[in-house]
Amino acid sequence: MRALELLPLTAVGFAPFGDVIDTAVACERYPINEGRTQRHHALSKLDCESQDGCTALSVFRATPVDNNFLLQGLERHPLSSQSFIPLSPYPYAVVVAPAGSLQEDAISGFLAQPGQSITYRKGTWHHYLLALRAPSDFVVVDRVGPGENCDEQVLVEPLSLIL
Repeated sequence: MRALELLPLTAVGFAPFGDVIDTAVACERYPINEGRTQRHHALSKLDCESQDGCTALSVFRATPVDNNFLLQGLERHPLSSQSFIPLSPYPYAVVVAPAGSLQEDAISGFLAQPGQSITYRKGTWHHYLLALRAPSDFVVVDRVGPGENCDEQVLVEPLSLIL
């Protein structure tokens, strides 16, 4: 079994896999609503329209994992990107690998802080939601529609997280 260290989630470190949605990320910013609101414009763009798909909002409730949790596999969505926006005030783990054939030695782990959201690019391998401290809710923005949009692959060697 291999151990996977979770690195701090940053826009630069996560860039090969998708976008970090966070007000600290460089973007176009301007006031709206009579100057009472600051818009952080287009932090992430979703790609959900392949094969007549459309974008949908859902809420996922993730049960927390503990120090004994083993990652057994990853999944990817070949037809769309997928965004996770935490509603709960707890950090969570993000485990990813580049699109293409799954290369287990290229798996990366990140520790996302409350207030940091992510978008996986189309085809990016990732683990399902990994809440860490308590049950955690996430708004999920992804594709619904026809076609096969979830590939799953079991890992040759399970991974343990270094929490």
